[in-house]
Amino acid sequence: MAKATTAPRKLVQDITFLWQGRDKRGRRVTGKSTARDDKALRVTLRTQGIAPLSVRKQSTSGSRGKVTPEDIAVFSRQTATMLAAGIPLVQGFEIVGSGLEKASMQKLVQDLRLDIEGGSSLRETLARRPQHFSDLYVNLVAAGEQAGALDTLLEKIATYLEKTEALKKKVRKALVYPTMVLLVAIVVTIGLLVYVIPQFESLFAGFGAELPAFTQFVITLSRGVNNHLFLVLLTLIGGPWALMTWIKRSAPVRETLSRWALDIPVIGPILRNSALARYCRTLSTLFSAGVPLVEALESVAGATGNTVYRDAVMRIREEVATGQRLQRAMDNTGLFPNLIVQMIGIGEEAGALDTMAGKVASFYEAEVDAAVDAMASLLEPIIMAILGVLIGGLVMSMYLPIFKLGGAV
Repeated sequence: MAKATTAPRKLVQDITFLWQGRDKRGRRVTGKSTARDDKALRVTLRTQGIAPLSVRKQSTSGSRGKVTPEDIAVFSRQTATMLAAGIPLVQGFEIVGSGLEKASMQKLVQDLRLDIEGGSSLRETLARRPQHFSDLYVNLVAAGEQAGALDTLLEKIATYLEKTEALKKKVRKALVYPTMVLLVAIVVTIGLLVYVIPQFESLFAGFGAELPAFTQFVITLSRGVNNHLFLVLLTLIGGPWALMTWIKRSAPVRETLSRWALDIPVIGPILRNSALARYCRTLSTLFSAGVPLVEALESVAGATGNTVYRDAVMRIREEVATGQRLQRAMDNTGLFPNLIVQMIGIGEEAGALDTMAGKVASFYEAEVDAAVDAMASLLEPIIMAILGVLIGGLVMSMYLPIFKLGGAV
């Protein structure tokens, strides 16, 4: 007797539809739902007492986008809410996915749901997607699964992601503003050298008099830029790209730049406080989740955002693994202020390391906020002065011969 074979069940991903219809009272209603196809959705709507008028697939061309940490934070908090309400994980993913606007997030949640339906644990499912879920995220989820408190851990993850992303935005804000102003100054300067200065040069040619040294220097600079304009533009555009590529591929260069950046006036303290805040926030989140300290420090090292502090935390981990107290190991690096060292020591002695680390993180996050606001106020007059000297100097160099000619008359 031939043995019957069963074809593997094909998993069909649901499609998001936008629909319009009329309810039992004849009122026009609209909505968004997921279903296998439009026929299945029409049947579902009729069972709900809605007469469908139109059903169409949701357009994803304008909302596909890239999955951001903010998206992951929202997904984590929504999933935590579903689990806390007693909804099974697979059904919770279905509900969360149907309410997301971004197509890339819808696809990610659908893929997660299919993996869970296939028998994988959530930790295994997330670990297959390191581009979206970091080792820290996966470790926290694993701790939540083991402790039977996945909803609580996902809530902690969402809070952690929101705070760290807010901190990153503050630091970017501190760095982007002066960079953009500098780029504008460079563009304006090149425009003056290429288009304006040559016009004055042709005017000065009819004077028949010797030009001031400063004016002659600017004219010579303008000629050089015009004669090698392509090379200048290539350097300005390709130079930063080549530098960033070199930094990404060279670990010694990254470490050197990270160390230098910490010593830059005004900006250095912001980067330092940001690294300290991330260190404490990550340590607090992992330790409160029950992750062993030695294992937690490995994830903390990668979350600091600075190679100097990453290497320091890895040295701390090695000392803690050999029995050294965390307070003493941190003090040995010479990179942590006495405030953090003492607070961590108090937390160790009181058995409240996560609470103390969280308080220190909040303090340094507030320090970063205040420093960014102060730097913005400080940089505005400095940048205006630089622009005035740079662009005003070019303009003044062109008017010097005219002033000299007027004085001679």
